[in-house]
Amino acid sequence: MNKTKDKPLDAFQKGKALMFSAAAAPRKALKSLRQFGFLATLLRVGSKLRGDGGMKYARQQVFTDADLTKQRAYTFPRSVRFSLVTPLYNTPERFLREMIESVLTQTYADWELCMADGSDAAHGEVERVCREYAERDSRVRYRRLEKNLGISGNSNACLEMAAGEYVGLLDHDDLLHPAALHEVMRAICELGADVVYTDESTFRNTPRDAYRPHFKPAYAPDNLRANNYICHFTVFKRALLDEVGVFDPQCDGSQDHDLILRLTERAGCVAHVPEILYYWRAHPGSVAQEVGLKPYVIAAGVRAVEKQLARLGLEGEVSPIRPGLTLYRVRYSIKGTPKVSILITDHGRLKDLRACLDAVWQKTTWPNYEIVVVESGGASPAPGAYCEKLQKEHKNVRFVTRPGVSGDSAAKNFGARFCTGDYLLLLSGDTKPITPDWIQEMLMFAQRPDVGAVGCKLCDPLNRIRHAGTVLGFGGIVGDAFRRVNQAHLGYMCRLLYAQDLTAVTADCMLLRRSVWDGLNGLDEGFSAALSGVDLCMRIRQAGLLVVWTPYASLCQRKRGGAKEKQERFSADGSRFQSRWQKELEAGDLYYNPNFIPEGEGFSVSRALRQHDAR
Repeated sequence: MNKTKDKPLDAFQKGKALMFSAAAAPRKALKSLRQFGFLATLLRVGSKLRGDGGMKYARQQVFTDADLTKQRAYTFPRSVRFSLVTPLYNTPERFLREMIESVLTQTYADWELCMADGSDAAHGEVERVCREYAERDSRVRYRRLEKNLGISGNSNACLEMAAGEYVGLLDHDDLLHPAALHEVMRAICELGADVVYTDESTFRNTPRDAYRPHFKPAYAPDNLRANNYICHFTVFKRALLDEVGVFDPQCDGSQDHDLILRLTERAGCVAHVPEILYYWRAHPGSVAQEVGLKPYVIAAGVRAVEKQLARLGLEGEVSPIRPGLTLYRVRYSIKGTPKVSILITDHGRLKDLRACLDAVWQKTTWPNYEIVVVESGGASPAPGAYCEKLQKEHKNVRFVTRPGVSGDSAAKNFGARFCTGDYLLLLSGDTKPITPDWIQEMLMFAQRPDVGAVGCKLCDPLNRIRHAGTVLGFGGIVGDAFRRVNQAHLGYMCRLLYAQDLTAVTADCMLLRRSVWDGLNGLDEGFSAALSGVDLCMRIRQAGLLVVWTPYASLCQRKRGGAKEKQERFSADGSRFQSRWQKELEAGDLYYNPNFIPEGEGFSVSRALRQHDAR
């Protein structure tokens, strides 16, 4: 379906503006210094200069004029009418005309544009422009409201006008790519999607100066709870809307987030189109330009997430992660004090093991845990006197030795037999907890019945990230996201700031329910330590459970080997992994994005331009 081209982008598709304009850079830098400090600001600036994270240029998939012509002539196997709902309020005439024109140029023609106008008397041009277009094209529908009902009320007035089978959300000052509805229609026909969303980019004057492209992951409930990453362009089945209800005025400012949370809870299929098909206009006073200008938006987002927790029967507290950001942290209430078995494989280095055990005892605030240490049988196993001393001093530690030399996966499977906890925490002997509540931060997710495994943020002694989730397809197999990035970095679209669903996390620190471990028969001993944890996560997801990564459980890990050593470990069983998970590798990591390069620290856009099939 996807093809690659090396030809230039056309004017509409090119997103070539730098993340920071020269005029705005000093103001943004000062604000970042106040909010995030010197180091984080330096990293943010460096990221933009390098072109990673924010990306220097917003390159996107190509749709040539010939492609658009083919789309206009294409006949889908079914007919669907889209109702685009656009609430209006004192919309500048230029913005309004450009928005309407972007709808008129859609290559898929079965649509209606429903506009409800709550503008005040001083902005009569809004009605004049809308009636002008309505007279020209019967698909443009306009309703003048007696008074402004607020963003949710005006949007609901639009919904009252809508007669389509699917509804799409379009802001009054934004733009659709000409292929937007066509590509959404493809997802509906091919996947039977109830909800469809696309990638997007922010622009200031025209799409030619688009910046901050947002290449999104597939549907991920924990990501969505923390961040309305789905946002624009969202289309959903009208019958699903009738089931969950219309916009809630109590969530004005984050009414889209609230509605999308409700829709995705009930949807049978949520589809992601990895194409930039929506342009979000940034101008003075807009949320796209500066969320901090509208603090009520953040408060409304908190309410939206709280409402979802209540609907799903989840207990927890919701709070903003940082000032000025619409990112949310959920602290789930932990039920009871279940026993956690910390299973440590020591790798034969007594110095590391001592540091690990001391840190666990000194840092850990979770009251109910045991430690089972599996001695590796390597060159420097823990001396018997040391083991006896610790077992006398700490009643919750036990050392076990498996006869003969075995791999790390076999050692973990062997050690699990001696664990008596309700939860199993796999831990490498060269790690040290940093955050005292590291177990609580992972346990709050692991207790959820929809979650199979939870991972943490691992940093090296130089405060660089060693692990922030695993991406399928890196180097042809798997790799760690954000590897070697400073731990103070915000990550692409702030993804290092919030808990999220991922394909896999490392077995160097992984928490899961004992029932999940037993149900999947633990680790596959045919894989080395580098791939056995990933394989376990793949089987967990195959069983219909989520794998969650949280930045709030933070540990330090001794630097171990480099790219060459890692490649050697992979080469031993990489072919077996590729054979077992061939279908998933070919499909690509759903929580990544096909526009990103599958190498390095990740989240950089390929210079090769991708193109959809012209259908």
